[in-house]
Amino acid sequence: MTGDVQHAITITALYVPGDRPDRFDTAVGSGAQLVIFDLEDAVAPDHKTAALEAVADYLATPRAVRTQVRINRGSRAELRRLAGLPGLELRLPKVETVDEVTVAAAETGAPITALLESALGLERAFEIAHGGSAALAMGDSDLASELGSADPRVLDWARIRLRVAAAAAALPAPMLSVYPAVRDLEGLAADTVRGAALGFVGRTAAHPRQLPVIVEAFRPAPEQVSWAEAVIAALSSTAGVSTLASGEMVDAAMRSRAGRILALQRATA
Repeated sequence: MTGDVQHAITITALYVPGDRPDRFDTAVGSGAQLVIFDLEDAVAPDHKTAALEAVADYLATPRAVRTQVRINRGSRAELRRLAGLPGLELRLPKVETVDEVTVAAAETGAPITALLESALGLERAFEIAHGGSAALAMGDSDLASELGSADPRVLDWARIRLRVAAAAAALPAPMLSVYPAVRDLEGLAADTVRGAALGFVGRTAAHPRQLPVIVEAFRPAPEQVSWAEAVIAALSSTAGVSTLASGEMVDAAMRSRAGRILALQRATA
């Protein structure tokens, strides 16, 4: 099986500003499978120290939901303050070198999600994927700004490149980045379905109202689930080729695809 199936699938992630401790419990209770405490873009420069302390204090008590902290690029002070927190995971912004990943991992011992948000970062996606990252993700807005284009074809190309790098390193499929128009749920649904078709799994959100839309976009259709179950059953007694009741021939390569569908079904149930 591929890395997609070996790792637990996370469909929904919700950002919460690190300087808004009044929202921490709401975020944790939102139903998101991952809560990302943001010390970077969502926090004004003069609030960053207070935000770091608020997040560190809150995460000192283990939480029932999986959590990550998005730090500021190159902040050794934040790494030192966060090191040792229970279940700590880090989200590194604007990664362009493997050293950024290895330093953060060595300082904290935490799994690292590397955010690639520049042309240079994307060009080095394969190297960064193999350099100790637990996962890759892409910052659509920053990358589009640098490239001077928000054309969907450019975004699709970048997403495909990131997806291939993750697969080549046996990392889980990347999650899609935040869809910034938080009230445009139709646009969110369409873009998420588009990203899912490119092999991405899951999406980060900026508001809880986006979470159900994301889940629905990744939920396999009943006919896909039926096909996947039939493939697994047909291949359970052979390592070679089998034939479904429909007459379709299936082999071991299709087992991975079937496994991904069933894993998505469980994650979106």
